[in-house]
Amino acid sequence: MTLQQEIVGNAMQMAVVSLNPGQTVYCEAGKFLFKTTNVTMETRLSGPSDNGGRQSGGGGMGGMLRQAMGTAVQVGQRMLAGESLAFQYFTSRGGEGTVGFAGVLPGEMRALELDGTRAWFAEKDAFVAAESTVEFGIAFQGGRTGMSGGEGFVLEKFTGRGTVIIAGAGNFIDLNPADFGGRIEVDTGCVVAFEEGIQYGVQRVGGLNRQGIMNAVFGGEGLSLATLEGNGRVILQSLTIEGLANALKKAQGGDKQGPTGGLFSTHTG
Repeated sequence: MTLQQEIVGNAMQMAVVSLNPGQTVYCEAGKFLFKTTNVTMETRLSGPSDNGGRQSGGGGMGGMLRQAMGTAVQVGQRMLAGESLAFQYFTSRGGEGTVGFAGVLPGEMRALELDGTRAWFAEKDAFVAAESTVEFGIAFQGGRTGMSGGEGFVLEKFTGRGTVIIAGAGNFIDLNPADFGGRIEVDTGCVVAFEEGIQYGVQRVGGLNRQGIMNAVFGGEGLSLATLEGNGRVILQSLTIEGLANALKKAQGGDKQGPTGGLFSTHTG
C-alpha cells in the first residue's frame, strides 16, 4: 500500500504522513517533528524486516543469536557510514494517525515510489522516512572511486516496495543522463539520489597540466567531479553542504577557503 503523504512548505519543507490503522513508518533519528496521540513511537537499533521491523524471538537461542548478529552488522555499517545508529518506528493504533518529518537543511523533499524492480541510491543523510516495507541499507563504493570522491564513498540504498522520503539542500533538478548523450558530470556534493542502473563514478578535473591545475585550485571544485552514466532518474541539488558551511563562515568573518577554491579549503565536514 502506497504511503499517504504530502510534502508542504517552501524553503524548509516537511512531510506530513497519514497512517492507516496498523500501518508503520520509520525514520532516521532526528528527523521526527510531530505525531497524533494514537501513533506509538519506538526507537530500535534494528532496521525494518519482513515483519515490519519488529524483532522476533522465534528460532530459539540460535535464532536470537542470528538476529543479534544481524543487528550488530547493520549498526556497524551505519556507524562506519556516519549515519544515525537507531531508527524510530511509528505505528497508528485505533484509527488513522498523522506523523510529521523534516530534513536538517533548508531545501526540498521528495517521495520516491519503489516497485521492487529497481533500488534507489542516495547521498549520506538524505534519508528521512519510509514505509516498513522498504529496506534501508548502506552501499560502499569501490575503494578507488570512493576515496577519490569523498561524498560518494558511502551511499544509502533503498530496496523493496513502498514509499521512501528523501531530503536535500536548495532546489532539486531531475535529469536522465540518456538525454545528454548518456553521461553527465557534476560537483560531487550535488548528487542527491539516483536509480539502480545508473553508473556512478569519480574522475579527476582535467589533466596534470596548467589548465587542470587552474581548475582544481581556482575553480572551487577541488580535484574531482562525479560522473553519472546510463538511462535512469538522477536527482541533483542546487546547494552543497560545503558551500553552505563556507557561506556561513564567511558571514561570520571566518572564511577559511579564500580565493583559491576547493583545493585549499580547510572544511573537513
